[in-house]
Amino acid sequence: MLIAANKAVSIDYTLTDDAGKVIDSSAGGAPLVYLHGAGNIIPGLEKALEGKAVGDELKVAVEPEDAYGEYSAELVSTLDRKNFEGVDELEVGMQFHASAPDGQMQIVTIRDLDGNDVTVDGNHPLAGQRLNFQVKIVDIRDASQEEIAHGHVHGEGGHHH
Repeated sequence: MLIAANKAVSIDYTLTDDAGKVIDSSAGGAPLVYLHGAGNIIPGLEKALEGKAVGDELKVAVEPEDAYGEYSAELVSTLDRKNFEGVDELEVGMQFHASAPDGQMQIVTIRDLDGNDVTVDGNHPLAGQRLNFQVKIVDIRDASQEEIAHGHVHGEGGHHH
């Protein structure tokens, strides 16, 4: 069986940056299980896995435009501390849900604190970076109708309701 749309795919992977630093890995844990074609993983990796079989191993370099996008300075802004009412202690690295300019919810990360000024960044932490994956395909199966309808894999290694 080959990886194609509506297949539940299990992969072991290690993600590194261009300097070779490990960003994320399934090593020592369960494989990542996703529904192929449902946008559960970044587009560049999903495209590279298309047509592969169990046991295949590959190295994939995914450019920012096929991962989390280019870094956008427009997503960085400085807010007054009073916008964080109810939060006693603000720290660099804290994340909050906020409304994006298009009305969608987005996660913003505190990048800097200066008196009452709080600099937040709405970029994904990996925006603007080339992502390097070492991947091994562990399992491929037909997704259930329920998984296809929900747009993600259920159960072991997948989503639990």
